[in-house]
Amino acid sequence: MFTNGNPKNEESEESKLDTRYSDGAVRLRNPHIELMGQDILYHLAMGTESHNLVEMFGDVKFVCMGGTPQRMENFAHYVMKEIDFNLPIGATLIDLSQYRYSMYKVGPVLSISHGMGISSIGILLHEIIKLMFHAKVKNPIFFRIGTSGGVGVKGGTVVISDTACDELLNNYYETPIVGNLVKRPAILDQSLVQELKALADPEDPYDVVTGGTMCANDFYEGQGRLDGAFCNYSEKDKMDYLKKLQNHGVKNIEMEVVPFAAMTHHAGIRAAVVCVTFLDRLKGDQVDISKEVMNEWQVRPQKLVAKYIKKLLKAL
Repeated sequence: MFTNGNPKNEESEESKLDTRYSDGAVRLRNPHIELMGQDILYHLAMGTESHNLVEMFGDVKFVCMGGTPQRMENFAHYVMKEIDFNLPIGATLIDLSQYRYSMYKVGPVLSISHGMGISSIGILLHEIIKLMFHAKVKNPIFFRIGTSGGVGVKGGTVVISDTACDELLNNYYETPIVGNLVKRPAILDQSLVQELKALADPEDPYDVVTGGTMCANDFYEGQGRLDGAFCNYSEKDKMDYLKKLQNHGVKNIEMEVVPFAAMTHHAGIRAAVVCVTFLDRLKGDQVDISKEVMNEWQVRPQKLVAKYIKKLLKAL
């Protein structure tokens, strides 16, 4: 375990703070927000004075995030069919944000692009969690639906993350805050992991597995690739590292799971990460599959999450 300075374990000191009001509505761990005259959700191009957030988003139950705007627009259309949601006559799905991130609303489901990497998803999570608070949303469930590189699993496999770690195998999100290093435990909801795994269809022509997910700060050197613009390590170094990850229980590598797990856990929000693998990193570095195959594989985690949403909505 490697750290700089003396990180402050914020969770142990503040874990008793309530993250819910008595009716289940999201409560922020920030006393300043309620004292503000207005709150501008800058990167969503929304605000508490310019928009009626309760009216627009108060019925949200599920927040689904993925990297690209096109993928999340596709998911919005897909989940609309799966939950049999009908838009008002003459209406079409539109991007409600139309700024840094795309955002589509299908009844109780938000489908949002989070961009690429830790910083991008971190900014979005701050504003989406605040949106849940301002809209008085009760007990939302968050999902990250994405793509990844497998570690000892073949391309096309769906991985439901049960643990999250960084490149040094730390299970926390460490970030500098006002001059101090703060670490927040990166914890995913284990019951949600099992509920999702139970919905996997054994007839599907691909595997659905649970396992650890490593979050990298970079696509190339941070993931031990040999094909970046820079590389000062050998193929043996790379393979030793990937096998170390595998021995630690890591099934796949992506670039968002640690902040996603840490921030949702810190907010008291149930959350899960479901990703498809595009390749087995033990066998190569480059994603070399056709666009048609890539598009089909990307739907696989969407199918599982949509099935879960459909099941819960039927139970209401």
